[in-house]
Amino acid sequence: MSNTVKPKYRIGVALSGGGARGFAHAGALKALDEAGIKPDVIAGVSAGSVISVMYAAGMKPDEMIQSFNGIKFSSLARINGRGSLFEINRFGKFISDHVKPYKNLEELPIPTYIGVTDFDEGLPAEFHEGDISRIVTASCSIPIVFNPIKIDGTRYVDGGVLHNLPAWILRDKCEYLIGINCSPLLTDKAGSSMMDIAIRTFHLMAKANQAEDMALCDIAVELRDIAHYNIFNLKDIRKVFISGYAAMRHTMKRLDHSKIPFV
Repeated sequence: MSNTVKPKYRIGVALSGGGARGFAHAGALKALDEAGIKPDVIAGVSAGSVISVMYAAGMKPDEMIQSFNGIKFSSLARINGRGSLFEINRFGKFISDHVKPYKNLEELPIPTYIGVTDFDEGLPAEFHEGDISRIVTASCSIPIVFNPIKIDGTRYVDGGVLHNLPAWILRDKCEYLIGINCSPLLTDKAGSSMMDIAIRTFHLMAKANQAEDMALCDIAVELRDIAHYNIFNLKDIRKVFISGYAAMRHTMKRLDHSKIPFV
């Protein structure tokens, strides 16, 4: 008799970080919705955490895109100059406004996990309870670009520093795991500004740590064609959305249905 414990959930979805490229996640979720595939649990890092909480709160993928219409990076962040380039308190309020009436992760209709990095201990961490806006802001706080976010006395930064794809959070919690990576690395030379160097460094860290998490997934989708989009450029989110939608539809068409029975 097997002592294996059956996972709590059937289908889980893990969404990577990637800045504005994260709207590809919304497109991928739309493709899953149209195929009748609904995640029983969802996890996100950085941009993936934004899409995760919005989806779990009941927003449709197309509504996510509409919520960012006319929004500029400067509307969500402002120059800081004290310990980081920008502060993103405005971003936290934006998140709060778009997941109402939910305030805490444990209240969301779909169980949701957010990947972060414990900056003080240098360890990966996750939240599935607590203030949504503060935790999502922490998960999006790229070091140097943004300040660490303190939660219960501990400083947290972007989950992508150690695990840009939160498959590690969900692997033992679901029977089937779909991972979507919207953060491929360009081989182009980076600029020489402080922002360029910080972002390039962060991308290199993400590249180094996400392969292992991709391998944990039953279905792994990597969106290479969106690599050239700037992570802070919100003008092209519709194009990114369409790329995510197309990639997920293509992936589902070529899957071995005998091994992945829910597609």
